[in-house]
Amino acid sequence: MGALFQGRCGWALLALGALVFPLLAQSSYLISVATQACIMGIAALGLNLITGYTGQLNLAHGAFMAVGAYTVGILTVDHQLPFWIAFVLAGGVTALLGFFIGVLSLRLRGHYFSIFTLCVGYILFLLIEKWERLTHGPVGIMGIPVPPGIGPLQFATPLAQYYLALAFLALGIWVMARIVRSLLGRSFIAVRNGDALAEALGIDLMRTKTLSFVLSVLYAGFAGGLYAGQVRVLGPDLASESLTFDLVMFMLVGGIGTLLGPLVGTCLMTGLTQSLQFLQDYRMLVFGPLLVVLIIFLPDGIVGSWLRHRARRAASGGRSTASSPFATETPAPPHA
Repeated sequence: MGALFQGRCGWALLALGALVFPLLAQSSYLISVATQACIMGIAALGLNLITGYTGQLNLAHGAFMAVGAYTVGILTVDHQLPFWIAFVLAGGVTALLGFFIGVLSLRLRGHYFSIFTLCVGYILFLLIEKWERLTHGPVGIMGIPVPPGIGPLQFATPLAQYYLALAFLALGIWVMARIVRSLLGRSFIAVRNGDALAEALGIDLMRTKTLSFVLSVLYAGFAGGLYAGQVRVLGPDLASESLTFDLVMFMLVGGIGTLLGPLVGTCLMTGLTQSLQFLQDYRMLVFGPLLVVLIIFLPDGIVGSWLRHRARRAASGGRSTASSPFATETPAPPHA
């Protein structure tokens, strides 16, 4: 009971920090940046499911987020569909596309799967850029409506949009925690640890990998839908590989295969990006060496390294790690 209480306290402190952030922010711009960080956190959670828990590196994740965003943009601007209906359909369209691509690609293993998804991401980028009749091509989609109010709740202001994105992030964390701590989540981890081991345990590899892939891109689709309602202007660059690489970087910094890691990585790297805006054209000259140093000294990321350190201390002292707020997490091995 004590461990459970401490675990809930840990998450409660994180939630409290997120709730009071707008009171500390000095401008609506910072609140808008924090809103985008929440949205990217949702997408990073999805990528972490297929990469960190199932061991399959999807390099088209950013393109799937763009599919969700463009679904909302096309349905609301060109077909005048209500935002929330378009938002739900964004998740459905992205998940359906993910199912077909997953069936085709998940028979490949290791680097071959990653290369295949990289090609898929580039194809989706070209479709968005060239299919002008549907996506408006390089001009993009403008005038996407903000999420309409629900009862007395209105989302027209940056502050309201922040709390809306935060609410969806909290829901995404709760759902993801239920998934990874369930029998299904253990199946994902077994697949990550080795196909032969998973098959020996009676796990259907294709079914498990496909389900993980679909759930992963579903998160990306919903994140894209929220992103469209927040920025209100979309362009083909959203589907470029740079967004996927940013999401991968968030996971590497925070810790792959941990529930908290992608969120920590998203917050830290978003804050660092804003601090280095004057070096925007050269940011990879900063991030590149930073990632090299991180991989050398913290190969499991910030959260993953902390969890492993606590586990080693507990093992040497003969104590349980159950008192950790995140003790139930399972960091991915360094090679994942």
